[in-house]
Amino acid sequence: MPFVNIKTPEGALSLAQKEEIVHRTTDMLVEYFSEAARPHTMVLIEEVKDGGYARADEVFILPDAYRAKAGS
Repeated sequence: MPFVNIKTPEGALSLAQKEEIVHRTTDMLVEYFSEAARPHTMVLIEEVKDGGYARADEVFILPDAYRAKAGS
């Protein structure tokens, strides 16, 4: 069973964007593993709260400009 785990900042993606990522990721994996993989493919999108991720010594907070628009 193919399994993809995507971590993204909380609020960065709209529901529609997450759905598109799930569908496109599933389609990509089916290209590699065949159509038989589709019903067994798991795509998990985990949203990480602001301040819950960092690189080196810099803790990240998602800027408002990068947040998903309400209703999108």
